[in-house]
Amino acid sequence: MNVSPTAKYFRTGAWVLLSLLAVIVGLYPSLYFVLGEKFGLLRSKPPALLTNTLWRIGFYAHILPGGLALLIGWLQFSRRLRERKTPLHRQLGKVYVISVLISSLAGCYIGFTATGGPVAQAGFICLAIVWFTTTLLAYTNIIEGNTSRHEKLMIYSYAACLAAVTLRLWLPLLVYELHQFVIAYRVVAWLCWMPNIFVAWLIVRRHKTA
Repeated sequence: MNVSPTAKYFRTGAWVLLSLLAVIVGLYPSLYFVLGEKFGLLRSKPPALLTNTLWRIGFYAHILPGGLALLIGWLQFSRRLRERKTPLHRQLGKVYVISVLISSLAGCYIGFTATGGPVAQAGFICLAIVWFTTTLLAYTNIIEGNTSRHEKLMIYSYAACLAAVTLRLWLPLLVYELHQFVIAYRVVAWLCWMPNIFVAWLIVRRHKTA
């Protein structure tokens, strides 16, 4: 199938933008060690929760491996890396899978205390389940030698991973429009990942019919 130069430029630009945002947000957790904990979403948490040791372990077990998954996940879609540096692709894949499994399990745990009550909590818990499941299935499929299904599931997995990026894009807009952080957070708990999964479905469907 021939692709027009305009489509190629658009695709390349979108890829560069996605990669840049993934790197920026992937490095975001490091700010907690530089600036302390008096910024970001932690400002919306009650003091009792911030002093809960188990919750703090869950929080950092979510954001640190999750940030690492964001940083390296986009590289796995490079055909050049897969074909010319297969061992590196495999090693990065293992790091990605381990990071996601840890981060999603921790995300599920802290999801029960998400700001915004049951609506927001359900959104983030569902995201954690989708992320964990698609990644685990992608791993089991490549172990079984099913490369095609592995690739499709990894598209869904990284789409869920990119919720960290889309959340930070949507949230300021929602707060501006709705004038209420809590209401905006309830909406973004679903909006940050459901459209991502739909786009992943479109990509998988397009590859299937190509």
